[in-house]
Amino acid sequence: MAMPAPIFSIISTGTNNSTEAMVAREGLKSRMLRAWICAGLFFMALPGTLLGFSNLMAISAHHGASGLPAAWMEGHGHAQVFGWLGSFILGIGFYSQPVRARSVVRIPLTCFVLWISGVAVRWAANIYGWEWRVALPLSAAAELIAVLLFLSAASRHKLPEGKSGERGKSRMEAWMVSVLLGTAGLTAVVIFNFVVCVRLAISGATPAFPHALDQRYLVLLGWGFVVPVVWGFSARWLPNFLDIARPNNSLLYTALILDLAGVLSGVSGATRLAVCLLVAGAVTSVAALHIAGRSHGKAKIQGVHPSFPFFARIPYLWLVIAGSMSVWAALADQLGGIWSASRHALTVGFAATMVFAIGPRILPHFGGIYRIFSTRLMLVSLLLLQTGCTLRVSSEPLAYEGLLPFAWKVLPVSGMLELGGVLLFAANLALTFSFGRSFAAVHAETEPRVRRTQ
Repeated sequence: MAMPAPIFSIISTGTNNSTEAMVAREGLKSRMLRAWICAGLFFMALPGTLLGFSNLMAISAHHGASGLPAAWMEGHGHAQVFGWLGSFILGIGFYSQPVRARSVVRIPLTCFVLWISGVAVRWAANIYGWEWRVALPLSAAAELIAVLLFLSAASRHKLPEGKSGERGKSRMEAWMVSVLLGTAGLTAVVIFNFVVCVRLAISGATPAFPHALDQRYLVLLGWGFVVPVVWGFSARWLPNFLDIARPNNSLLYTALILDLAGVLSGVSGATRLAVCLLVAGAVTSVAALHIAGRSHGKAKIQGVHPSFPFFARIPYLWLVIAGSMSVWAALADQLGGIWSASRHALTVGFAATMVFAIGPRILPHFGGIYRIFSTRLMLVSLLLLQTGCTLRVSSEPLAYEGLLPFAWKVLPVSGMLELGGVLLFAANLALTFSFGRSFAAVHAETEPRVRRTQ
């Protein structure tokens, strides 16, 4: 397909600063974001959730995970966090950057190819054992280079100015600090992952992380990367969307300090200290963001289901549950069920619910689409996800610890409900990008009406 002349001039010369060139540049950014989102949806639905459901069925049938290869569990988690959440975050990050003419396609596209290839190769190595001694370090290197490219591109742009502090100097807002801390966590995660993958390639017996090392890695991945990023975006968006008070910066900084201390403790092996710090940080974040506070007016629900304000708050309940269950796990877990429930409450209850609630509100707009395809599908996907997650988190400790054998039969039901919610969410976004009306089309329809009323 031939490249439009205005876009070609932007990429080749970088001298066209006309309105037409700026519109073309924004169009490229929007299409690049759609590519990130579609790739994330693919990894979420197939290598991520579908594989997770298959693993859960095997665990339920054998009443435990002892017969399931650890590499399969890691392949599922990697596809979910890196392939889905990581792709969404990197895509939004590139879209938010004021790109230069020469880098409007080159750097984001290179990063996209490296990241998606790295996640796909890792999945193949974990699940099929395909040349894993070569595939593991190659996939980890590709992901590491992709993140370094993203950081390089971000460092070239001046951060937006925050509020003025003492002596007239501007200071970075708390939400920016939270996102940057989460980005630092992502960088630490990909470095950690690369080092371990190289070690496994040299001397490992299987493509799976050793259990003790994997536990530390998961703390860094969940609480060091995902949690601070979601806190930052929540502090930025929720006050406007829900019409609640602005974040309490002092409390948010306290939550970040507690979270960072908990992550460092967890990575160093001080598990009991880590979980206490993490749950304290989770509770503090709820107070800092005024999640339980009343709205001052009406929430902004244009283009989404009216239940949006409720589901935008629910993730923080799951965050506190995840932290509390990690304390319980550190004290009493014997067979892994409480730890598994805690991680599920964090990744699905907290992170996935936030994406399912906020995604339909912002992703269509970022992609140049007027609104989500179906608000009813949005509601149904959220209900299925919440029901499935509730059953999963409540059943795993009962099943694994032998407290209620019937709970093994509940786990497959929870997996089917979550899988249904994920597929509906992916279909809703795919339909939005395929058939949704653009802002330009809506403007063209409404402008004549405005003129007639004048």
